[in-house]
Amino acid sequence: MASRSDFTRLDAATLRSWPLPEIAPDADKEERGQILVIAGSREIAGAAMLAGTAAMRAGAGKLAIATAASVAVPLSLLVPEARVIGLHESPAGAFTAHGLDPLVDCGQRASAVLIGPGLMDEAGTIAFVAALLPRLGSADVVLDALAMDVVKKVRRFDRPVVLTPHAGEMANLLDMSKEEVLADPRACVIRAAAQWNAVVALKGASTWLADPQGSVWHHEADLPGLATSGSGDVLAGLIAGLAARQVPLIQAAAWGIVLHALAGACLSRQQKPIGFLARELAAEVPALMDQLRSANVRLPQ
Repeated sequence: MASRSDFTRLDAATLRSWPLPEIAPDADKEERGQILVIAGSREIAGAAMLAGTAAMRAGAGKLAIATAASVAVPLSLLVPEARVIGLHESPAGAFTAHGLDPLVDCGQRASAVLIGPGLMDEAGTIAFVAALLPRLGSADVVLDALAMDVVKKVRRFDRPVVLTPHAGEMANLLDMSKEEVLADPRACVIRAAAQWNAVVALKGASTWLADPQGSVWHHEADLPGLATSGSGDVLAGLIAGLAARQVPLIQAAAWGIVLHALAGACLSRQQKPIGFLARELAAEVPALMDQLRSANVRLPQ
């Protein structure tokens, strides 16, 4: 798509020229892909619901959520489409090694695994994620929020994963200041993708996306309403849900970024530019994906 010296604009037109794989009319839920979402904690249980629901709205066929044991039962009622696995929690709120075994079989059967939304305790989460990643088999992996901090331990992934930092998180991961990241976000995302062997989406009103080979995409959206609690969980869920459908990681990230923004634009028109809720975003996605299949349908700006 792009060389190191330039970038590709990421918008609806780009997606229409980069279509998602067709789903057969008789495809069952297994063929549409299984996704495991490892998310939520006793203080941020809703992150698992937001991410899991978004993954299903993106077209994944089967959902499992692994979350803190203390919130697993109410979460199973909030997301009746999901199998919910309760994981052992440390006193600080991180998942522990006792939680690995129940996840291995589920993770190895999954097409994609999302780890991170709503997790607690940086040190505990790094240890948990580092121990889990080698045991996930061939599943595509999306890392978000605290789970991304595993790069401080792993340094470079054996096979590409997706990371979705905002500027503050990117600064932490690259040991830079936020001001330095914002001064040259394109250079930062290229550096991170190559250094970590990852697809990296540096998200914000101006979002930069890069793959390990140095190809770069750029998306801009004047949508202040998307800067709201839980919005990033939805974006991570959309990307992971697309990956579960066997969409290549870079394409899943590109589509997730644009769909997330278009959903925000829809809600901005239906309601007001500020004040819609992250939980409302995912419901806009199925219609938007259908509209993107047609060059004649005008999409919200």
